[in-house]
Amino acid sequence: MSTTRHPEVPGEPTRKTTALLETATATIQGFGPINKIHQHLCAFHFYGHDMTRQVEAHHFCGHQNEEVRQCLMYDGPEEDAKLIGLEYLISENLFMTLPDAEKPLWHSHEFEVKSGVLFMPRMPGALERQNLEKVCKTYGKTIHFWQVDRGDNLPLGLPQIMMSLTRDGQLDENLASDCEKRFGVNFAKERENRGYMKGPEHGIHPLANGAGKGLQTKLREVDCKPAAEPVPRIFA
Repeated sequence: MSTTRHPEVPGEPTRKTTALLETATATIQGFGPINKIHQHLCAFHFYGHDMTRQVEAHHFCGHQNEEVRQCLMYDGPEEDAKLIGLEYLISENLFMTLPDAEKPLWHSHEFEVKSGVLFMPRMPGALERQNLEKVCKTYGKTIHFWQVDRGDNLPLGLPQIMMSLTRDGQLDENLASDCEKRFGVNFAKERENRGYMKGPEHGIHPLANGAGKGLQTKLREVDCKPAAEPVPRIFA
């Protein structure tokens, strides 16, 4: 069963001197990439090799352009939330340009959006649906670095490919119910509101979503390519 977990991170509490220093650096430095974040999406991911391991993931996203957006992923919306992964979203047009060997690493968003389980916390319904009409047509590539669902208090192990829900009966009912209560949303009602939305123009590509198979990151030992030989100096 999947549950929402927030393991405690080990380490000494942040000192006042550190907090003061952070305040000073935040005043002086710029944070251009972070300042481009404009959107908070909440959705559920499962590990590409194990659908029973499901995670509530909070995406904080910014656009690169009209067809590419990139998201920092946290285990919650709170200030002390853990950065657990990344997701890239691209248009159907860009997805179709990917090599076939790359396509299985990307998942579709149509079911997530139309089923109501992908939502924008605190966003008024009409404005939320206007945003999600675009997301419904996209594909995403997600990597999780921190396996909070198993209680890891640090990012342990290999980065993992994550996938999204593609049909009814996949999402853990307890995980869904807990999320609905905490954020005051109703997935079933929102499904009704989004019935008009359309997914990718050409339908969901058969190679997307792992091409219907499980995917897991593995580590393999290989020979390490040596550094290039230095270029001899002709002139002193």
